[in-house]
Amino acid sequence: MNRLYGKGSLQKPERWDEYLSWAVDAFRLSAGIAKPETQIHTHMCYSEFGDIIQHIERLDADVLSIENSRSNNETLFEITDAGYKYQVGNGVYDVHSPAVPSTEQMVHSLKTGIANLPTEQIWVNPDCGLKTRGWEEVIPSLKNMVKAAQLLRTELESKEAK
Repeated sequence: MNRLYGKGSLQKPERWDEYLSWAVDAFRLSAGIAKPETQIHTHMCYSEFGDIIQHIERLDADVLSIENSRSNNETLFEITDAGYKYQVGNGVYDVHSPAVPSTEQMVHSLKTGIANLPTEQIWVNPDCGLKTRGWEEVIPSLKNMVKAAQLLRTELESKEAK
């Protein structure tokens, strides 16, 4: 364990391939028992996706949920610039902030996603898990997130109908 996680081991780019190959193999082993109809989701926070995108693709996860709002869409842009082909949950609000994001803020965030990825590749989700927030923040935030997704779906359907 020390050679993979020891002091300075992950900061050295020459060690990345060794570590990431191990990590991808472990992920695939743990998900390998899932039935074909089971969607495999993974979540990554604060990663330099451009540097490791080929390893992320090797995960063969159906959906990659990412921290996005805190990075000001940099994470999303790295993924799209690399031509990521799987589905992406580009986080639409920062769960580390006590602020309840408005529906309009989340619609804007989703539109940034749609401008960079095909619509069928996009999932709607917060940046990360909600354990840092209390119910008084989570419930209205999630209601606004659902409303944002509904508004955008309606908007997209009306454009397709024309």
